[in-house]
Amino acid sequence: MYHLRSLIRHLRVEVLVLPSRVIALVFVIGLLLFPLLTQDPYLLRMLILASLFSIYAASWDLLAGYAGQISLGHALFFGVGAYTTALLGLHLGLHPYLTVPLGAIVATLAGLFVGVPCLRLRRHYLALATLAFPLMLTGIVFMFPNFSGGEGGIWRIGRLASTRVGEYYLIVGVMLVAVFSLWRIAGSRVGLIFHAIREDEVAARALGINTVRYKLLAFAISGFTAGAAGALYAHFARIAGPSNLDLFMSFQPVIWTIFGGAATIYGPVTGVFVLYPLLDSLHVLLPQYRMLLFALLVLFILRFMPQGVTTWIRDAIETSCPSCRVRNAATRRSCRACGTPLRN
Repeated sequence: MYHLRSLIRHLRVEVLVLPSRVIALVFVIGLLLFPLLTQDPYLLRMLILASLFSIYAASWDLLAGYAGQISLGHALFFGVGAYTTALLGLHLGLHPYLTVPLGAIVATLAGLFVGVPCLRLRRHYLALATLAFPLMLTGIVFMFPNFSGGEGGIWRIGRLASTRVGEYYLIVGVMLVAVFSLWRIAGSRVGLIFHAIREDEVAARALGINTVRYKLLAFAISGFTAGAAGALYAHFARIAGPSNLDLFMSFQPVIWTIFGGAATIYGPVTGVFVLYPLLDSLHVLLPQYRMLLFALLVLFILRFMPQGVTTWIRDAIETSCPSCRVRNAATRRSCRACGTPLRN
């Protein structure tokens, strides 16, 4: 009973006071209740893939949006997670519940492997350097086809659950935990240091911040979450192949993050859950024009909502207190934290 009262109080004080958090709560409840409304295989598959790609996009946002380490080779971590879990299951016969965490750990090591040589690079130099790593891994995969499956990849990977609904709840649960964890990290002291490094690394170093340590931490956390997404994807799709490492896979989180809103964590999730089902539907309805319509939509967002859809919506329904900077519902006349009058 005590925990229930604490939960209700937390919802009333922290969640229900802001419209954006209410929308997030409704979204989470909708995801959890969706299989009770319908168990259509196509819809469940779409939401499962959107959840997987949400983890992947949010990991990129932490690295690039918060820490400012622009990566155009993020598919390396996704592919490392997918190949690690597939190879461990194929050659050692390990259970997916063991290979998925191991895939995420190996992807973390890959993040450190990429981060160390890129520590002195910034902006477009860093982006081009990260782009080379998935290309190198693809070449290694092709060099050992008997071990890695070569161009055909590794097929018939073990499933995560015996039913589609079981896979749905497992992957959606992991997505909610991963996104919430990244959001908490972004709002913590570590997130503030990431912000400082992104804005002015020299000034952050002058304040005594060990920028090397925190940039490597950003690569490690991002690699872990992206690797977990790749490992889960391999078990859901039951294949790990070169497509997990290609350029399109690296560019997708960039598009999703810019569409939803960078440096928010929840922005990339919004981008995935809007764009992925939309592109999948256009593939069925208008296959000849789907990429054109998709590109026009992204250009429209860049032109009229340069900060992203979620940021635009949040600023429309909420306002920031000029005194304490706490966010309030746009309908409030005074700040909920300090009582300062708000301009409406």
